[in-house]
Amino acid sequence: MLRQSEPTDGWSESALRVRQVAEELGYQRNQWAASLRTRKTTTLGVVMTRLTDGVVATTYQGIEQEATRAGYSVLLSSPPDEPEAQRAAIELLVGRQVDGLLLSGLHRPGKDFIASLRVGDVPMLTLTRHADAGLPFVGGDDVRGGALAARHLIDRGYTDLAVIAGPSHATTATDRLAGFRAETEKAGLALPDDRIVASSFEVRGGTEAGRTLLDSPDRPRAIFAVSDTIAVGVLGVARDLGLRVPEDVALIGYNDIPIAAQLPVPLSTVHSPAREIGEAAVRGLLDLIAGREVGSQRLPVELVARGTT
Repeated sequence: MLRQSEPTDGWSESALRVRQVAEELGYQRNQWAASLRTRKTTTLGVVMTRLTDGVVATTYQGIEQEATRAGYSVLLSSPPDEPEAQRAAIELLVGRQVDGLLLSGLHRPGKDFIASLRVGDVPMLTLTRHADAGLPFVGGDDVRGGALAARHLIDRGYTDLAVIAGPSHATTATDRLAGFRAETEKAGLALPDDRIVASSFEVRGGTEAGRTLLDSPDRPRAIFAVSDTIAVGVLGVARDLGLRVPEDVALIGYNDIPIAAQLPVPLSTVHSPAREIGEAAVRGLLDLIAGREVGSQRLPVELVARGTT
C-alpha cells in the first residue's frame, strides 16, 4: 500500500492526485510488477541450517525484523547442515530472483564451495559462520568468547581442563576452541589432545562426548562446551554418573540460550548477541545490494557466570 511516509518532493500535481485516489481506493502496489521495472524484488534469501536451535532461531528473528523495517520480505530455506543441501537451497533462492543472500551454515573451508555456486552477481554475506569463504561476514567474536571461557575457569582455580569442541567444519566451533587454547597457553596450562573431543552441536553430541570425558577415573576437573546445547548433554551425563556440578566437575557453555539460566544448576556461559547478528547482517547485505563496500563485523560477546562454575 502507498504510505504517507513516502517522500513526495518533486511530484507533479497530477501524480499527487493519482496517489490520493489510489489511497482512498485501498490500492496495494503489485511488488512483482514493480520488480519488472526496477529489476529488484525487495526480497532477501536466507539459508540457515539448524533452525530448531534456539540461538539460530533468535538470529533469524533479528533478520526478519530488520528486513521488515527496511521494507524487504524474506525467503527462508533451512536445509540439513551439509554442503550439497545448502547448494540446492542457495540456487533455488537465486532462481526466485532474490536481491541478495544471507548464508549462515557454510562449512569450512568455503572458498571453493562459493566459487562453484551458480548465483551470478547476486550479493552474498555470511553470518555466524564465516567459513573462510572470502565473503563479508557478521558474527560474534568467537575467538574472544573462547578466551573468556578459559580465563573464567582459570580464575576459578581450575587447571585440569577439557573442551567439547563441536564439529570441525563450523568456524563457530573452531574459533571458540582457538580462543580457549590461546588463553590456556598464555596461562602455561597444558590442553592435551585427549582433552579435546569433537562432537555435533546437539544435546546428543554433548551426551556422547561428555561420557567419553567423564566416565573415567581420569576425568577433567572443568569442561568448556562450545555450545549450550552440548553443555546440556554433559549435565545429563554428570547426573547419570552421580557427579555434582560444580563440586566434582565444573562446566561452561556458549551462546546463553534462554534455558541456560533455568537449569537445575544454572549454566555459566558466554553470551552471544544472536538477534543483533541477524540485524547487522541484513544492514550489511542491503549495503552490498546498494553497491556500497562492506567489511566484516565481529560483535562483542560477554561472560555470564552462574552456578556450574
